[in-house]
Amino acid sequence: MRYLDLPTAKKWSAIGLGTWQFGSREWGYGQDYAAGPDSEAAKIVARALELGVTVFDTAEVYGLGRSERILGDALDRADADPQTTVVASKIFPVLPVDQVVVQRGTSSAARLRRKLDLYQVHQPNPVVGDGTTMAGMRTLQAAGVVDEVGVSNYSLDRWQGAETALGSQVISNQVQYSLVSRGPDKELLPYARTAGRAILAYSPLAQGLLSGKFDADHRPANRVRSLNPVFLPESLRRVTPLIETLRAVADAHDATPSQVALAWTIHHPVVVAIPGASSVAQLESNCAAAEITLTDDEYLALTVAAESFRPVGGFSALTGIARAQLGVG
Repeated sequence: MRYLDLPTAKKWSAIGLGTWQFGSREWGYGQDYAAGPDSEAAKIVARALELGVTVFDTAEVYGLGRSERILGDALDRADADPQTTVVASKIFPVLPVDQVVVQRGTSSAARLRRKLDLYQVHQPNPVVGDGTTMAGMRTLQAAGVVDEVGVSNYSLDRWQGAETALGSQVISNQVQYSLVSRGPDKELLPYARTAGRAILAYSPLAQGLLSGKFDADHRPANRVRSLNPVFLPESLRRVTPLIETLRAVADAHDATPSQVALAWTIHHPVVVAIPGASSVAQLESNCAAAEITLTDDEYLALTVAAESFRPVGGFSALTGIARAQLGVG
């Protein structure tokens, strides 16, 4: 496993584990991902710890608290070392004023049965400023409930503003980042590199698009993916050149397209990729990506192929999703 060089007490692994799927019916994983000694969730978490994963990300909104409870249970069953494990959760920003932040952060810690090593604001609130939100974060830090504070889906200006409001480092910004979502390249990654901050990359495989498993004739049935325009038939046809490039690079490394896509994401030393895992085998595959070092030519070839991909958008995307939901052609 590879680790980031951050001004934090604990080491953050370049490959983490996203746990939205734990206890969340929208992913369709069922009771196998509930709490318990024989649950798939417990097996995945235990194996992740064995492979050197330190970052485990959840949120209060995932399964309305069930993901936090399941992750906490799995970490306890695996005897996760509190000195090395980085447990991250997020507050959903409905009225994120100081006392609400304190109450909900305390509730998340109780469900996880441990200190929050990283507590993040899930989305920027368009009405409530970060001054009152960060006041709540300071209270949680002073009480020993929270160690590091982070944000999610923040612009650079708002990230920096949140840090000013907190009065100390806001160590990370969790954003969508992958070969097909490269917005953070413009400002967020350069800032993280110069400021000693981190980017947590969610959907680093674009919900499985970059695995190469799907095409226009083999589309995902999962409800979350079915609402994503990148899985419309025309989008899947357009992504073919990128998938072919992923496969070519994967062949050179005796790897899979998914592993190469993850290796591209963590090519930047300030990025933690947090893919989900539906099985121990998938978790092991994700972790193996940390051992892949792309050459400059490979990184450039993947980036150029990604820049040429334009998924269906606008009205065409809305129409396509509606037709798919109705089962029409």
